[in-house]
Amino acid sequence: MTDPADAEQTAAEHPVDHHVGVDTVEAVVRRQMAESLGGRRGMLEAALPGLAFTLAWLVAKDIRLALISGIVIAAVALVWRLIERSSIQYVANAIVGIGIGWLVVHIARGMGGSQEDQALAFFVPGVVITGVYTVLLVLSCLVRWPAIGFMVGSVAGDPLEWHANRQIVSLCTRLTWLFLAPGAILAVVEGIVILLGYGGAMHKDAAVLVLGIIRLGVGWPLRILAWGGMVWLLARNAAPLEAAPPEA
Repeated sequence: MTDPADAEQTAAEHPVDHHVGVDTVEAVVRRQMAESLGGRRGMLEAALPGLAFTLAWLVAKDIRLALISGIVIAAVALVWRLIERSSIQYVANAIVGIGIGWLVVHIARGMGGSQEDQALAFFVPGVVITGVYTVLLVLSCLVRWPAIGFMVGSVAGDPLEWHANRQIVSLCTRLTWLFLAPGAILAVVEGIVILLGYGGAMHKDAAVLVLGIIRLGVGWPLRILAWGGMVWLLARNAAPLEAAPPEA
């Protein structure tokens, strides 16, 4: 059994360094990148249910069949994950997205909307959630408390220490701008497409097709590009940091 006195002496001789530096920021960003993208399989699990909904609707013009198609794809992926006893994070996100979409479709039907209206309504929650999330991230940058900084603080052991270093604040602010950029672009573009569809300037089926293409063919490349920009920014800022000003 370890002597408490020996443990205290060892801790004193080898203190744990919780200093926030570029290495800490890079570790957080890379971990967040891995968690957000989830590799090829995670990307597929997040994208395929929505793709199945879009294709089923465009082919069969049956909103119920489209919803069932998305649910079946997500359910198969969930069962596969459970059999493997691996993380269900990305499948769960897809299932929650389909559930919210189904609820909005049900509301649109209750309001007398056509099946075309209901199919377009399926994409509304994603735009709203992404828009709110983006606004919160923008506000965190504008008030100089960027969201990435809090992620760094949670890893460094002190949730607020990073804010004492102006260089870290500046770096985390730029990283947060890059982090939110894909969502902001997608929310604006998808929102415009939805408005065009409901306003009659674009056929609703065409709007559904465009939304499906944007989410699968544009959304993921934008995210990968943003992450690449974040990694480049970290490499560019790998010089030694300015020391935080001493406390009075």
